[in-house]
Amino acid sequence: MSKVETSGSRVLMLLENAPYLRDGRVRHEATSLVEAGYQVSVICPAFDKEPCSEVVDGVQIYRFPGLEAGGSAIGYVIEYGYALLMMFTWSLWVWMRRGFNILHTHNPPDTLSLIAAFYKICGKQFVYDHHDLSPDLYCIRFDNRGRGIMYHTLVFFERFSCHLADHIITTNESYRTVEIERSGASAEHITIVRNGSYLTGVETAKPDANLRGSADYVIGYAGIIGYQDGLDYLIRALGHLTQDLGRHNFRCIICGTGDALPKIQALVSESGLDSYVLFAGWLSRDKLISHLLAADICVAPEPSNQYNDRSTMIKLMEYMTLARPIVAFDLPEHRVTAEKSALYARPNDELDFARKIVELMDNPDLCNQLGKIGRTRIETKLAWPYQADRLLEAYQSLKGS
Repeated sequence: MSKVETSGSRVLMLLENAPYLRDGRVRHEATSLVEAGYQVSVICPAFDKEPCSEVVDGVQIYRFPGLEAGGSAIGYVIEYGYALLMMFTWSLWVWMRRGFNILHTHNPPDTLSLIAAFYKICGKQFVYDHHDLSPDLYCIRFDNRGRGIMYHTLVFFERFSCHLADHIITTNESYRTVEIERSGASAEHITIVRNGSYLTGVETAKPDANLRGSADYVIGYAGIIGYQDGLDYLIRALGHLTQDLGRHNFRCIICGTGDALPKIQALVSESGLDSYVLFAGWLSRDKLISHLLAADICVAPEPSNQYNDRSTMIKLMEYMTLARPIVAFDLPEHRVTAEKSALYARPNDELDFARKIVELMDNPDLCNQLGKIGRTRIETKLAWPYQADRLLEAYQSLKGS
């Protein structure tokens, strides 16, 4: 990636959904912009005892005390309302102290567009980075029975964000279709910047030998443990491994955290799988790599639904970067990402998922083949530098950037 003429452009990013250091996509985007000559500031929630202000890889980070108001719909309204106020207040301070001419918001929530509306009046440009389909995620999480007033409110803010934005950055073709068909966005104002991984630090990494224990096979999962992520499907598939397929010589390492973690831990105990499952928690990237390298098979258990069918999962690219064979449900965007580097189980069929795991357990040559296919795909098409070029193209389309 080469430097481009940025005319002194200054970017302010707003990130609510995760601390900056934990969000790989946002970090990749911010550091790529810095490398290209932009001045980048980020406002985000603090995690644990993180400082309220620091510079990381040339990116100026400002943090406000995070508020997690519980896993209910009302809790999210409180959390997002609080974050909106804190981020707007910090943005005024950044405007006065450092200045910016581009505001770049990362959803969720889409209500960050309210801050963008204020700065549009002040002559700033707005980049809307569409990470999640918030209306569909809401339905999966809270309203499977129908599409009520909250769903339509979320659709309104998604549409408002798309119409207000000077440019939309989106993660895949499925999201682009939603932006055009549901929100009426103009196709020429949308750039697909896929999630991508870096290859640095992988070649010299070593697997954590302590994770295997006495198990013949290690199954690895890395990612958020949310209600849409399918960890309950994975645990039931592990139950099929032991009860229906007679496999007891494995250990499953679950790396990550999220609001569904207590439910998943309870399900593991109820299923009698405590001796098979290890919850590793959130890990630094170096430790995550060593955990995944210890895995013989990696899994993506997201079930088929209106959200997952159209979303790109970062975990797939992490697995492929490390040349791990994958078992996943057969979802459209899983196919786009992993192509032939995974075995695909029938959507939401936990027994078939378990059978695919057994197929890889019994065929190390196939494991090696799938791992090589995935790694080659990352090296030739999906590594972050390929996506960084698309990001810079989007920014160069802005007036005066």
